[in-house]
Amino acid sequence: MNLMKKFAGIALASALALTALAGCAQSAGGTVATDGSTSMKEVIGALGEAFEGENQAVTFTYNPTGSGSGIQAVLEGRCDIGLSSRSLKEEETAQGLTGTVLAYDGIAVVVHPDNPVADLDVETIGKIYTGEITNWKDVGGNDAQIVLIGREAGSGTRDGFESITGTADQCQYRQELTSTGSVITAVAQNPDAIGYASMASVDDTVKTLTVDGVAPSEDTVKGGTYLIQRPFVLVTKSDTPLSEAAQKFFDFATSPDAAQLISGAGAVAAN
Repeated sequence: MNLMKKFAGIALASALALTALAGCAQSAGGTVATDGSTSMKEVIGALGEAFEGENQAVTFTYNPTGSGSGIQAVLEGRCDIGLSSRSLKEEETAQGLTGTVLAYDGIAVVVHPDNPVADLDVETIGKIYTGEITNWKDVGGNDAQIVLIGREAGSGTRDGFESITGTADQCQYRQELTSTGSVITAVAQNPDAIGYASMASVDDTVKTLTVDGVAPSEDTVKGGTYLIQRPFVLVTKSDTPLSEAAQKFFDFATSPDAAQLISGAGAVAAN
């Protein structure tokens, strides 16, 4: 009888230990919600997948809504970390937001693969988008009207492109699309179109132009020779600590250990 009691005691102790371990595993879990830039899809996807692989009790989510929406989501507390493909504006930092540069990305200027034009300088690109140049023949292409494809207002890609080309509030867009992928698809389907998109997302369905003779790449963005580039930014509330899981992801994403993942996704790590 005493032996049976002894075994019963051991079983009870084991059960309590397992319960305690389960409780520890649960407390080490949680969620990390990110929201914002569609241009950061490849980079955030690679980081999120690697992070979940190392932290299997944590659920990582990415909502591709655009930079402006991601910034607003942080302000309203609807996500842990916002994603912006532009630097924060003064009025946004004044509202209590902090921007941490995760990486740098080239904004590729893309045309249909059959377009004979291969290189444009920044000034000419600006003239095309403001409507000063309207026919491809004027820049060495076919005799065809240029179809301007761009991003919607609030897009970080649009903000970066227009700032660098000096075309803010002047672009004569035929289409304003809500994602990087939509721009690439639209250009791929129209022989007369021109668009801009994150170099991390460009595929072989379109042709990437060189700008002032320089192609967008990790080396040219890092060296500053490719002129149309912008930051990828993690946006957080300045006075609100991140959850344990979100802080762990933030620390991982901004560490040197993440540089290879960011590079593999087509961007240039800030660290």
